[in-house]
Amino acid sequence: MTPGQFVQETSSAGEWKRQGNRFTGRITRDSSSAPGEGPDDQGRWPVEPGRYRLVVSLACPWAHRSVIVRRLLGLEDAISLAIVDPIRDERGWRFTLDADDTDPVLGIKFLSEAYLRTDPSYDGRVTVPAIVDTNTGDVVTNDYPQITLDLSTEWTDFHKPGAPQLIPPDRAEMDVLIDEIYRDVNNGVYRCGFATSQEAYDEAYDALFARLDVLEERLQDREYLLGDTLREVDIRLFTTLVRFDAVYHGHFKCNRQKLTEFPNLWAYARRLYQRPGFGETVDFDQIKRHYYVTHHNINPTGIVPKGPDPRVWIS
Repeated sequence: MTPGQFVQETSSAGEWKRQGNRFTGRITRDSSSAPGEGPDDQGRWPVEPGRYRLVVSLACPWAHRSVIVRRLLGLEDAISLAIVDPIRDERGWRFTLDADDTDPVLGIKFLSEAYLRTDPSYDGRVTVPAIVDTNTGDVVTNDYPQITLDLSTEWTDFHKPGAPQLIPPDRAEMDVLIDEIYRDVNNGVYRCGFATSQEAYDEAYDALFARLDVLEERLQDREYLLGDTLREVDIRLFTTLVRFDAVYHGHFKCNRQKLTEFPNLWAYARRLYQRPGFGETVDFDQIKRHYYVTHHNINPTGIVPKGPDPRVWIS
C-alpha cells in the first residue's frame, strides 16, 4: 500500500483519519476573566475587540468558513485577519505574503511558532483556522467547527446592524445536517483524496455521492438547506462546493460528476457565490496552487491546471 499524504492520519486499512483539534479554548461572553487576562478556570477567554487574530489560508475550506462568517457578521474591526501563503512546506503554514515573511502583528514567520509557544511538545499537523491571542502570542483555538459558531453567539455586541442570524433558535435539524455533511462531504472529499487503499476510496466515494444526491433532492424546492434563510450549515457546504470542480473532482478523484452537473446544487452554490461575503472571499488561484503544489504524493509534478473558468460562477 502506498504511503499516504499524511502518514500519521492514515489507518492500516488505508483510510484517512483526520487528527483532532489540539487547542479548544473558547472566547465567550460569560468568561470570568477581566479584559487583558488569560482564560478562566473553564478555559474561557474574554470577548475583547482588537485582541485576537484569526489566522487563515484562503485555500483551506475549514478556514474559509471563518472568513465568510467574520465578513457576514461585520467583525472585521473586532478580530484582525492574517493570511498565510497557500504553499505550505515541511515547516507548515508560513507568512510569506507579508513584508519580511513575517506577520506584522504576531511577529512570527510560521504559524507553528505560535503552536509551539503554546504547547512546546506539540508534534501534530499545524492547521488553520487558528485564533491567536496578540497579548501573549498563544493559540486560543484551532477548533474550526466551534470558531464560527462562537463568532455568531459570543460576539453579538460587535455584529454589524442587520447581521444575519446564522444559528437558528432550534438547532436540532441544522446539527443533524452539519454532521451528515461533515462526514460525507466536507471530510468525505479528503477521505477520497487521501485514501491509500481501493476499499477505503470506494467507501468514501460512494458515501460522498450518496449524500450529494440527497442534498440535490433537498434543494429542489428551497433556496437554502433549511428553507428560505441563510444558516451556518449553508456556509459549511459552500466552502466544499466552491472547490469541487477546481480541485476535488480531479485531484481527489471525486469524479462521478461535476458540481455543474447537479442542477440544484449548482444553482444553489452560484446563488451563494453571488451573495455579499461569499464570492469576494474565494481565491481560485490560491486554492489550486495549494492543493496541486503541496500534495506531492497525489500530484508529484506540481503542475497546476489552468481551468475551470471561474467566470461560470457569475455568468
